[in-house]
Amino acid sequence: MMADVASGRWLQNFAMDPTDTELLADPYPAFALLREHDPVHWSDHGYWVVTRYDDVRAIIMDRQNFGQGDFERNIRLLYGEDFDVFSHPAYRWLADVFVFQDPPKHTRLRGLVTQALTARRVQAMRPRIQEITDRLLDKVIDGGRMEFIHDFAYKLPTAVMCDMLGIDADEADDDLLMALNKAIQDSFLVLEMRPLPADELKLANDQILFLERFFKKVFDRRRSEPRDDLATALLEARDNGNGLSEWEMTTVAIALFGAGFETTAHMLGNGLLTLHRHPGEWTKLVSDPALAASASEEILRFESSLTMTYRTAFTDTTFGGRTIAAGQRVMAMLGAANRDPRVFKDPDVFDITRDGPRHLTFGGGIHFCVGAELARLEGEIGLAMLAKRLPTMRVDIQSPHWRGVHFRGLTELQIDW
Repeated sequence: MMADVASGRWLQNFAMDPTDTELLADPYPAFALLREHDPVHWSDHGYWVVTRYDDVRAIIMDRQNFGQGDFERNIRLLYGEDFDVFSHPAYRWLADVFVFQDPPKHTRLRGLVTQALTARRVQAMRPRIQEITDRLLDKVIDGGRMEFIHDFAYKLPTAVMCDMLGIDADEADDDLLMALNKAIQDSFLVLEMRPLPADELKLANDQILFLERFFKKVFDRRRSEPRDDLATALLEARDNGNGLSEWEMTTVAIALFGAGFETTAHMLGNGLLTLHRHPGEWTKLVSDPALAASASEEILRFESSLTMTYRTAFTDTTFGGRTIAAGQRVMAMLGAANRDPRVFKDPDVFDITRDGPRHLTFGGGIHFCVGAELARLEGEIGLAMLAKRLPTMRVDIQSPHWRGVHFRGLTELQIDW
């Protein structure tokens, strides 16, 4: 990759290629090159790549000039004009989920979701998140080691969301948690916005169908047995007397489950790796676990679990002397913006006591992550308890296995104590 940079070919052909092992291992030098030399960059792959903080923030906050756009057209840009988008369950779900909608449909759906997922409901989960965290650590602590991603990072947000949806504890066993984790991970391949080979597309379709069946059963049960839980709250949410349809509730449940899983699981995995790559920061956290909330924010900035988000231009708009034409796609690079030296002092320094400007990992504007508060709470409690209960842990930092470049996270991380 770096040889191509010297000749300029790499910048011209930049893409977030999940097969590029060097980019997977450390994308930040590439982000810095774009940010400094071509901050509003036209890729030969057919989209704009925007990397400076102010530009990225302006795009994700601007509901007048940028939005999700024509979903079917955007998917056909990947596969070709003959691709039957809605014959694929994974894309059918993605087309209807509120995250990929523009107003007025987005406004209605998000409003109904926020009626159910209130700040009060999230904060009321603090003791349950604490209990789930302790239970997960109790299972492994006597063994002296664990594979952190599957034994803790994946299970925590999945178990929390199961609890919020009112799925009985005896139903949410390890086998179910892992089946849900795998289904989310496989079906979310479509979020990478690349043409999937036939085997990956079939897997994504099959897993979305599994999730649809699963959540239909959850909501059917709550219709006959309402409780004080998120599933019941979604059933009861109303806008001018109208609530969510059965299909809309299913798309919302998958989105909330997936967003919590992707953001929180990768924040915890990326965080533990980064804290041990910077052992002085781990020592700070062990000495003062109250720093866990601040540490979570710095992890989200420094090693963003979501590195990019897409928008479509509604109008011709100028950034940095370049004109983004109406209808063109924009890759807003959150991970690059989060290390912009124009905004963050010493951006490549990892400091869990950092304050100042906010990172952009949760997006912004009308599409700001609806589960951000829950993710922050899970990160705070998870990191604090790891520091308290496993202060002497050792982490394999030499050869991390990165999963992807859109959702940046680890596939495994061995730790012992």
